[in-house]
Amino acid sequence: MEHAGFPEQPNRRRLDLMPPDHSKDFLDAAGEAARSAGTHIRENWGRVKEIHYKSAINLVTSIDRQSEERIVRILQGRFPDHAILAEEKTNIEGRESDYRWVIDPLDGTTNFAHSFPQFSVSIALEYRGEIILGLVYDPMREETFSAFQGQGARLNEVPIHVSSATGLDKSLVATGFPYDRRERADFYLSFFKTFIMSTQGIRRAGSAALDLSYVACGRFDGFWEFGLHSWDTAAGSLLVREAGGTMTDFSGLPFSIQGAETLASNGKIHEAMLRAIQATREQARDVDSARGDC
Repeated sequence: MEHAGFPEQPNRRRLDLMPPDHSKDFLDAAGEAARSAGTHIRENWGRVKEIHYKSAINLVTSIDRQSEERIVRILQGRFPDHAILAEEKTNIEGRESDYRWVIDPLDGTTNFAHSFPQFSVSIALEYRGEIILGLVYDPMREETFSAFQGQGARLNEVPIHVSSATGLDKSLVATGFPYDRRERADFYLSFFKTFIMSTQGIRRAGSAALDLSYVACGRFDGFWEFGLHSWDTAAGSLLVREAGGTMTDFSGLPFSIQGAETLASNGKIHEAMLRAIQATREQARDVDSARGDC
């Protein structure tokens, strides 16, 4: 379902470029890899971990790296010629350059390190630069969100759809804060304030992949965040689109996993979210202009 007034969603317009249908093989492999990593994460939840800091508030644990190794081992075993990009250290140039797996082995590391049970494994597959598969696994709830291009989205194999909310004031939305939030707190909080005033509620749970999955199944009506990376959004963005939702940047242009702006919604509140973000950005420009990064 496309929402009038927004560009055609990129994963809907290139079905003619798809190879023969290998969706079952791809989904089976992604599911096996996600469950292997998820089991390891769940077994180590609540235990003391080896933690390293990429920056003051960006950390990585030994479990992130071990989970990534499990995923990569399984995918390479199934598809040895495919390229693989993962958050922690894996960047494999495959001989079959049409395919690339994009992986976040533990989305929500800060939550995991603090024993807060909101994190996930995110696995996506690109074909010629377009996302054709997305799978997000929540190991604590044993929920698997999956989608293949043109085949809809599912939660534990049951079809899912975005919500039917039509008004921002009756909507529950989600967000997150980028790693430069200490330097730009006033700028990011201005958007939080806007949505506090205009929605029924905001949730900041700490796993963008799960936030996008929740938009796909109707638990959230919308989601916005600055500064996410390709492995944060690749799988979840396909889930939203295949569940009937809309993905753009903050200007309403087509969403790209390479971009720095993520806006997801059920489609019905998308224009209202865009207006709120754009108005807030204009008001915040003066606050942030001294740093030159608004």
